[in-house]
Parts: sequence; C-alpha cells; structure tokens
Amino acid sequence: QVQLVESGGGLVQAGGSLRLSCAASGRIFSISDMGWYRQAPGKQRELIAAITPGGRTNSADSVKGRFTISRDNAKNTVYLQMNSLKPEDTAVYYCNAQIRSYYSGSDVDYWGQGTQVTVSS
Repeated sequence: QVQLVESGGGLVQAGGSLRLSCAASGRIFSISDMGWYRQAPGKQRELIAAITPGGRTNSADSVKGRFTISRDNAKNTVYLQMNSLKPEDTAVYYCNAQIRSYYSGSDVDYWGQGTQVTVSS
C-alpha cells in the first residue's frame, strides 16, 4: 500500500521558520505532481504550492516570497520551507501526490495525515 507521511510541524513565533517534509512509501511506480495544502479552522482546504516531477513550481499569492516547495525524486519526498511565518499561516498542512503504484494503471490521489502548524504573535 502507498502512503504519505508528513513531519516537521509545530509551534513557532511570528517571523520564524519551519520546514515540512512528506515522504511517499510503498510499491511506487511513479509520482507526478506533488503539493502542499492547508486548512485553517472554519475554512476550506486550499492549495498553497505545487511542484512537477521536473521541478516547475507554482504557489498561492499569500505565500509567495515566503514559502518554497521542493522535491527529491530519488527519495520520493516533497518539502515545504516556510519563512517569515505569520499568525494567519496557522493551519493543518497536508501533502498531496499523484502516484501510480505497481497495482494501479493510472495515477491515484494520495494525502498525508496532516501536520499542525501554529504561529504565535
């Protein structure tokens, strides 16, 4: 079975930094796009950054210049470096990946378990 495991969340003061990691494991044939979403209390889940296998990225306006997404294809891992954090960045952060396993004939959408990021003012 394929799974995504996240790490790196926590509590940080405004202006601080955190780095999230998300590793995919299992019988993986290939991984297409990977991304990070977040969901704050009472709000919908939103896409904040995505990256293609070739390294092309896009990010939400709210995090541009502060957050950087990257990936290590050899490790099946995606990262989110978050700098200059603000209280409004407080949310549960989820990683997402389009993965084709050895059991499936097409890409399947997988999600991490979520990691809490809390930014204090």
